[in-house]
Amino acid sequence: MPAPISLVERRPEASAEQIVAGLTPPPQFDGATFESYRPDPAHPSQAEALEQMQELVTAWTSPKRSLFRKAPEVRPGIYLDGGFGVGKTHLLASLWKAMPGPKVFGTFIEYTALVGALGYAETVRALQGSRIVCIDEFELDDPGDTMVMTRLLGELVAGGSKLAATSNTPPNALGEGRFAASDFLREIQAIADRFQIMRIDGDDYRHRDITGHAPVTPDDRIEAELAGLDGTVAVDDFRALVAHLSKVHPSRYIGLVEGLQGLGLRDVEVLHDQNDALRFVALVDRLYDAQVVLRASGTSLDRVFSEEMLGGGYRKKYLRAISRLVALANETA
Repeated sequence: MPAPISLVERRPEASAEQIVAGLTPPPQFDGATFESYRPDPAHPSQAEALEQMQELVTAWTSPKRSLFRKAPEVRPGIYLDGGFGVGKTHLLASLWKAMPGPKVFGTFIEYTALVGALGYAETVRALQGSRIVCIDEFELDDPGDTMVMTRLLGELVAGGSKLAATSNTPPNALGEGRFAASDFLREIQAIADRFQIMRIDGDDYRHRDITGHAPVTPDDRIEAELAGLDGTVAVDDFRALVAHLSKVHPSRYIGLVEGLQGLGLRDVEVLHDQNDALRFVALVDRLYDAQVVLRASGTSLDRVFSEEMLGGGYRKKYLRAISRLVALANETA
């Protein structure tokens, strides 16, 4: 295996055109189709969601017309409401593939980063004409970003685009009226009537076959643990990498991990600064999209966010990141 590189030495650049061209499902969903989705029999809502999503493709692409009565109204937006790891992104990617183009697929953060890179008006022009706009992991944490996205989606729907979005319900919200459906509709009230809500229940598939804990690897074993990988491997000091993230725009994190198959993090420690933590979450999303194997020393990766953060307004983001960190840390190199 070649000597490990350092992500701290990478300074990726990406043009607005490249960002738009990259608005496609992550590589891990290359094989995602409606046929490859496996509903959990213990949770009937998964099979129901699969059936409804397939019917939606037909309704959106070839609406039935009747000479005698008005066809039932089909809303131009679908919102998948559910917990972590129940297959929402798989279904979203399957819907994207089944729909004709032009079409775009990205996370909420990628769209807001696009607005930051292009400006609002240019973003509207870049996305106008899309038959479908898929937004994975819709975020409601930042009121400003939510308002921008509501306005953007409203303009796209007015131009004929269909919308599909997902978000996550934190486990502790399941008995409290849930986070996603009511909060989502309230925050996007200007276009809320455009969305059909679809609830998907189930267990986090990432935890079905693993312990739910990210193992700690001794410093002197990190490179050896990653030696079985064929591609590029990086090893970095955790604190130095977190500091480097503050110098790279989140829209360019995909370039930061490009070609990477394994990442070793030395001396992981609990994050207490909210900005550092949120940037790390954005990096984790890119690592997960690329299915980068993780090995780390110091604090276990499932404990990288402080208790105060896990009890705060960004709890949902941190829980999703922990779920993904645990999955990547348990991947076989």
